Amino acid sequence: MALLSQIQSDLVQAMKDKDDVKLAVLRMLKSAVQLAQVEKGKDAEFTDDDVFLIVRRLIKQRSEAAELYRSGGAADRAERELAEAKILEVYQPAQLNDEELEKFVAEAARIVGAAGPKDMGRVMGKAMAAVKGQADGNRVRQAVQKYLSTL
Repeated sequence: MALLSQIQSDLVQAMKDKDDVKLAVLRMLKSAVQLAQVEKGKDAEFTDDDVFLIVRRLIKQRSEAAELYRSGGAADRAERELAEAKILEVYQPAQLNDEELEKFVAEAARIVGAAGPKDMGRVMGKAMAAVKGQADGNRVRQAVQKYLSTL
């Protein structure tokens, strides 16, 4: 679990740097990871992929909160949420570029035998499993729609 040790060392560095925002975000992340470890059980192995899922969920929460704050007229709170999401993005796997994503989508469509837009759900399931957090769900959805519209 190299990622978890990286988070811990970054948390210590944030304490030393007196970076309150980063410190709060990393403490929240560490707490979420510890909670997930407890829920999974003491005998279950906890991997970097599990941490990636938690980070992705926290980023999504921050993005959604920022949208709500912005629509409610609280731009300063929205910016704080986006800043927190930016800090968390460091702990995500490298993102696929559009060309690589299209290859994953094409392969997923080939595997499920997609014939058109009606196969969207099946292709999405395969594509999301294949990219394993290396692309945002919205990007995958757009790539699948684009691919299926050409069939």
